[in-house]
Amino acid sequence: MKMPSENIDKAMFAPCGMNCMVCYKHCYHKKPCAGCLNSDSGKPEHCRKCKIKDCIKEKGLTYCFECPAYPCKLIKNLEKSYNQRYHASLMRNSAFVQEHGLEPFMKMQKEKYTCSKCGGIISIHDRECSECQGKIDG
Repeated sequence: MKMPSENIDKAMFAPCGMNCMVCYKHCYHKKPCAGCLNSDSGKPEHCRKCKIKDCIKEKGLTYCFECPAYPCKLIKNLEKSYNQRYHASLMRNSAFVQEHGLEPFMKMQKEKYTCSKCGGIISIHDRECSECQGKIDG
């Protein structure tokens, strides 16, 4: 699966700040996840049962950063996990989108997560390319 060059699907940016395009579940499964804000088809169980997604729906918001309580305990816990496990900051992603918009963010992510060997998508979760399955250091 290659990173799209145009037409950014807003559903691929999760309310928490995760770019669903670089999720292992979207990158190289036969039935890829359609993103946080789309159907539950292809989603791992933890995403289907996500309390953050439920909270956003209840409040009628699109992104967590739109909430007066941001960052809440749920976001802080997820942020800590992503910092430790993947050396990534979902809160920094959200701040960038809030300040500059989704399109510039996704363009920046495309540069960061495109495999230099084949053009596939590098998963944030296991650093594996969606096309050549090569492991990327970093």
